[in-house]
Amino acid sequence: MHPPAIRLERAARDLFDLDPVGVPDARPWLDHGCWDSDAGNAAYEFLPVEGENLHQIPVGPVHAGIIEPGHFRFTADGETVVRLEERLGYVHKGIDHLMEGATIAQAARLAGRTSGDSTVAYVFAFARALEAALGIGPPPRAVWLRGVMAELERVANHLGDVGAICNDAAFSIMLAHCGMLRERVLRCAAECFGHRLMMDCIVPGGVATDLPYDAPIRALIDTIRAHFPALVDLYDKTASLQDRTVGTGRVSAELVHQFGAGGFVGRASGRDFDARRSIPYPPYDQLPFEVPVLHQGDVNARVWIRIREVEQSLSLIEQMLNSLPTGDIRVAIEPHGPAEGIAITEAFRGDVLVWLRVDEAGHIERCHMRDASWFQWPLLEAAIEGNIVADFPLCNKSFNCSYSGHDL
Repeated sequence: MHPPAIRLERAARDLFDLDPVGVPDARPWLDHGCWDSDAGNAAYEFLPVEGENLHQIPVGPVHAGIIEPGHFRFTADGETVVRLEERLGYVHKGIDHLMEGATIAQAARLAGRTSGDSTVAYVFAFARALEAALGIGPPPRAVWLRGVMAELERVANHLGDVGAICNDAAFSIMLAHCGMLRERVLRCAAECFGHRLMMDCIVPGGVATDLPYDAPIRALIDTIRAHFPALVDLYDKTASLQDRTVGTGRVSAELVHQFGAGGFVGRASGRDFDARRSIPYPPYDQLPFEVPVLHQGDVNARVWIRIREVEQSLSLIEQMLNSLPTGDIRVAIEPHGPAEGIAITEAFRGDVLVWLRVDEAGHIERCHMRDASWFQWPLLEAAIEGNIVADFPLCNKSFNCSYSGHDL
């Protein structure tokens, strides 16, 4: 009835021992045989593929690079991928369970560690959900500082991704130059907010640290604008690189809409959704900006969405700094549960949704955080079909789905 729900149902079955009625795939998802359950202890059977002269290539869960673990089972006809099936869950941390009974401060720290490259987006969503539950409004200055942090996080990740995608096409000079720009963003974040990833800088009720001066951020914007266009031009005019990215790893508009895929995966295939604009929240509801959308759905389109979003983020940061209110940066949290809240923010790879329930004592009774990767990982399986095995790293990096945010 609704394929995007299958993996969520399998995860819920593992976590809560609830059996979905009529689920087409009853295999465990997070349980890798280490739990005390009959389902997890059974041998994991990958889906069959029929045809002559097919062979299987198992990759992972341990990879050659310094990346998170995931298993990819390729069935190929020579070099052409006939089917890819993923098995994830290797970095399941039990965050849903750890949230139960946690204080608000403890829960906020956990939220920021769900997926470390999106720590700002996760705590932003968590704080907004809690504030909605308790009817609390953070100070205006805190709201705008949250926006600055979120856009710095987006810029850092997009710069890193553009370089890494090119590196997977054996064009390492882009990785070097984009890596240097990303490092400048991280150092600027550390100077302005006290942490390279801005972890724990957003807290329920506001922000934990003020911005003493904005000169480093303005200098950073000037630096990126001075150097990034030349890199974009290099990417666009390198024929051997374009040969690898254009037309590779296509995802159809139908699949993107069926799975509700967000972020650059969705927008590169024509799905015009961005939580900052589609479900506007402060400070974005007061700022003009464009949401780039393309329709080719290939690796190249996903690169260009990132490039255009970097440009838009720099403009947004400038607007926020120019209009940054004065005043307090935090208000006290006074729990008066039980209460429930929900919020959504736009992380660099797509929408992050947080739902939570607070009990009468002001502790977290339940909290669930949903990463955009839940609805992007399945599309990667479709994107690689018909491509050669050697193009999988390129496709995979162009998606850059989160393992940790997905595995919970």
